[in-house]
Amino acid sequence: MSEEFGPNFITITDEDGNDIELEYVDALEHNGTTYMAFFPTADTEEEAESAQDFGLVILKSVVENGEEFLATPDTDEELNEIFDLFTQQLLEDEE
Repeated sequence: MSEEFGPNFITITDEDGNDIELEYVDALEHNGTTYMAFFPTADTEEEAESAQDFGLVILKSVVENGEEFLATPDTDEELNEIFDLFTQQLLEDEE
């Protein structure tokens, strides 16, 4: 996604029906799967404190019945591996 037009935001709905707005950070492909990293957005100081509890949100692109959607990684091992890859990529981008 291009930063030329400013930050990109998406709204997802959690399992309890709550809408969560996320700011797109980066994407990477690993083992044929596209993963995207987001940070929760915050409009108030209270929301900012709550957003800090989430940190980096990692979702993966999944195609089911011909329809693409975002899902959480299946296991903690997958999540940790992808988190490490994003961390490495973000640090390389800073250099």
